[in-house]
Amino acid sequence: MPVREVRAGDEDAVFALVAQLGHAFPPDRAAFDRTIAGYLAGEQPSVLLYVVEDDQGVRGYALTTIVPLLSTNGLSAQLQELVVASDARGHDYGTRLVQAVEAECVRRGVTQLTVASRRAGGFYDRLGFHESAEYMRRFF
Repeated sequence: MPVREVRAGDEDAVFALVAQLGHAFPPDRAAFDRTIAGYLAGEQPSVLLYVVEDDQGVRGYALTTIVPLLSTNGLSAQLQELVVASDARGHDYGTRLVQAVEAECVRRGVTQLTVASRRAGGFYDRLGFHESAEYMRRFF
């Protein structure tokens, strides 16, 4: 199950996975297409978008942002989205995606990787993450 950067041709598979996330907003294909086109064109070098695939195609993705923070003495990464197809869960696809993100963070000199998660806390605990704060958000 290789993990790789997203590439042209993955859009439909990734959009289908977006629909499996728990959302405050329903997925909008036009907005998705604009955003992923920017990622594919390299317009957002601070965004990592990896997919994991098997013989059935793309089965999951991880989207991570990397920014310099004042409080972390350098770069900090936030795992923004992680989803594995519902029929592919339990086969370490999510673990492989997180490991690929971690490896790239180390390569870039990131000092911390954070993730906001309530529903998948046990998954992240097993990967060595530690609970440190509650996630709050406001919609505009």
